[in-house]
Amino acid sequence: MANNNISVIVPVYYGEKTLDELTRRVLETTQKLGLNLELMLVNDASPDASWEVIKELKNQHPFIVGINLSRNFGQHYAISAGLSEAKGDWVVVMDCDLQDVPEEIEKLYEKAKEGYDVVLAKRKSRKDGFFKKTFSKTFYSVLSYLSGIKYDAQVANFGIYHNQVIKTITSLPEKNRFFPSMVKWVGFKQTSIIVSHSKRKEGKSSYSFKKLLNLSLDIILSYSDKPLRLTIKLGLFITFTSIIISLITLYRWYQGEIEVMGYTSLILSIWMLSGIVIFVLGMVGLYIGKIFENVKDRPTYIIKEKI
Repeated sequence: MANNNISVIVPVYYGEKTLDELTRRVLETTQKLGLNLELMLVNDASPDASWEVIKELKNQHPFIVGINLSRNFGQHYAISAGLSEAKGDWVVVMDCDLQDVPEEIEKLYEKAKEGYDVVLAKRKSRKDGFFKKTFSKTFYSVLSYLSGIKYDAQVANFGIYHNQVIKTITSLPEKNRFFPSMVKWVGFKQTSIIVSHSKRKEGKSSYSFKKLLNLSLDIILSYSDKPLRLTIKLGLFITFTSIIISLITLYRWYQGEIEVMGYTSLILSIWMLSGIVIFVLGMVGLYIGKIFENVKDRPTYIIKEKI
């Protein structure tokens, strides 16, 4: 591991009060390791003064690269913008809110020196709220089941990645750029290590329940066809059950137990089957919508300014 150039990619949203400290601590850590730093601060159209702070920091530190997106594309698209511009032999991805501890880069780098292409940061004790931790655990459990790939709710974007891994990820044509899933999919030699996790220093998470739910649906539909397979199994189960019930009903009618077929059971059957049909059509429609998004071939993000 003779290469000593490292790129640290930070998607920025509401980061005006943390960027100065983040820059200082990342620089101190990389200097300690004898690494040449490229710090990429990607402003995801943050409503605060984050871009102005990035420009000020750029004037002070030539190793900083500032990228300003044309609108708010989302965290994972901001990460993709940084990945596409990174020049380091090793790439670190971390958040701007200082919950990802900059000093832990040393642990990640030292572990990578043992021959790993990817070293993921596993948060020993997450300093997030109960709702976020519960939602995250539930989401990753569902995603693991639907995708067939095991995800750990204690692992997010923070980690160190070899340049070859990053080049492979940026070459993927998917419009949905969920970074952890792409890292899982490309393979290479991966491991994870325990790191510390800090409380958020400023503000609160920009991920509302609605945003988290929409993100979850996007990821599941983009990286798994299991929902479609489950609807097929559901259809087969209902068909089989209907045949059994029909045979039982005919037998009872033949035995004289049923004189007039019930209106209530007919209505219930219609409502149940209609609901299932609508559910299946909705599921198929979502997948068709994802196909439509991809065939439009629009860029996944737009860089307004780079300094």
